[in-house]
Amino acid sequence: MNDDAAVKPDNELPDWLQQAAGEQPSLASAPVKQRFSTFTITAVVLIVGLLAVIGYALYQRGLSQPESGPAPDFSLTVFESDQLDRSGEQLQLDDLKGNVIVLNFWASYCEPCKKEAAMLEAMWREYKPQGVVFLGVNTDDVENKARDYMARYNITYPNAPDLGERLENDYRITGIPETFIIDATGEITFHTEGEISDITLRREIEAALKG
Repeated sequence: MNDDAAVKPDNELPDWLQQAAGEQPSLASAPVKQRFSTFTITAVVLIVGLLAVIGYALYQRGLSQPESGPAPDFSLTVFESDQLDRSGEQLQLDDLKGNVIVLNFWASYCEPCKKEAAMLEAMWREYKPQGVVFLGVNTDDVENKARDYMARYNITYPNAPDLGERLENDYRITGIPETFIIDATGEITFHTEGEISDITLRREIEAALKG
């Protein structure tokens, strides 16, 4: 064996392979750059905010409605109208104690509300002499449309706007119409979702009057 024929170690790569390998950057040492655009950050913030709002809404809806017990307090100012009883007056629950109260949540665009409108007016006229107070709560609506609705159905019992939807939140309304009956002591004795029949309403008013 010639001296100049050096034996290469088994683990030494051929010259051409070493050159090829030397031209490739090391993946371990190569810096990794991650860039987040303003649009991406804004989108993430909006999504997180939306999820928070949805979560809170679901939490609120998950709370049970007041089916019985003390009625949540309220202070409502009746629409100013020559057509309505107690026009422009402020009605508070504490001031109405001693009377049975029929509290009805409605809106002008609500089809079931339209179906029960005439019946509610007729029942109020019937039970008004007995001290029963009907109070319509107009929620999530436009005032001029609410006024047109009351004129169309000849509604004369007190109706008031739920400004800021405070009462809707306090009574945890899930849809309209919804009706609550509150007895003379301020306790809720009845609650129903959707259109209420005259038979049911009369029965529950009579029960509340008897105490």
